[in-house]
Amino acid sequence: MTGEISPGRRKLLLSAAATSILAACGGGGGSGGGGGGSSSSSSSSSSSSSGGLPNPSTAPALKTFFAGKFRIGMAVDPGITSQALTNAILLKHVNSVTAESVMKADPIGVSAGVYNYAQADALVTFAQTNGIEVRGHALLWHQTSPSWFFAGDPLDSGYRALVRSRLETYITDVVTHFRGKVYAWDVVNEVTSDDASSDYRNSQWYQIFGNDYIEYAFRAARAADPTVQLFINEYSTEDPSKRARLLSIIDAMLARGVPISGVGHQLHINTTYPAVSEVANALAAVEARSLVNHVTELDVSLYNDSSSVLAVGTPAYDAAIRAQALQYRAMYTLFAAHPSVQAVTTWGAADNHTWLSTFPIARLNHPLLFDTLGNPKPAFWAVVDPTFVP
Repeated sequence: MTGEISPGRRKLLLSAAATSILAACGGGGGSGGGGGGSSSSSSSSSSSSSGGLPNPSTAPALKTFFAGKFRIGMAVDPGITSQALTNAILLKHVNSVTAESVMKADPIGVSAGVYNYAQADALVTFAQTNGIEVRGHALLWHQTSPSWFFAGDPLDSGYRALVRSRLETYITDVVTHFRGKVYAWDVVNEVTSDDASSDYRNSQWYQIFGNDYIEYAFRAARAADPTVQLFINEYSTEDPSKRARLLSIIDAMLARGVPISGVGHQLHINTTYPAVSEVANALAAVEARSLVNHVTELDVSLYNDSSSVLAVGTPAYDAAIRAQALQYRAMYTLFAAHPSVQAVTTWGAADNHTWLSTFPIARLNHPLLFDTLGNPKPAFWAVVDPTFVP
């Protein structure tokens, strides 16, 4: 997830053709996934379904369970890492954290050449202290590009060169600052159009540079850190039409020799969407281009519409929790079957802190593997135990 929700994405998510998508976030995530930063606390009630679950103390560490397959990550910001509930989950289960919002350009880039790294550095310090790797999110996202990038007269003959210089300098300085501390960057986030009118999102970056800005960003990041993995991060890669546009962008960049390491699949999904086969198709399409797959912003909403509201303890809620467990099991089974998947990150740590508490409306939503008390949910047990029946 990447925080703010663009009008275009809101239209996509809530359109009749895409109601089942519900929550393609972004970065930071976009938002959050994409895409990022607007999470909120949900109900304090436990978000595990009623009935017997294994003792939480017997839960295996996810990072150990999936060792040799992929990194286990969660998106957090520094304030969350010190909360007792989240801290315990992170220390036991993850070997990767994604900066939910504090590595985006709007908090870091105060003005041209002036940076505020305090919060991002705090997250890195937490990670390094605890033997956890850091995934950077996101160097360039249209919704978190400070206005100073675009200051000046667009009609001036030197305007494009000036804006390009600001972008390249910003990326160079930030990637250099975190060189050796970040193992992967979402270099560009959500650059793909939501409709067939164009492959490219009609952002201010695209209006100024066409698709060249994507190349500028990747080349600046690679020059600043020759070893870090560089990703294009996108939501709705499970949708064949959106995926085709994204792949067209990737192919155009690869033809130019742009140093793309892989694709980040946000995967803000729900209990009935998408079909596992479409996620498999997305992974396979990236593999066909000899690129790495990361799942960057995974969560499974309890809803497949934009208006209903569930209450804990009701039969409908318990049914949604069971369906969620089966969806998580199907997804992790798929990820484990693909060696190209090198990291799987959920957009959050536990159900007490999720952006889906307020999007698309304010309502109880429990989309993660751990409940509001930090205990493993049926979804967790479905992932780690193939014999578990939700």
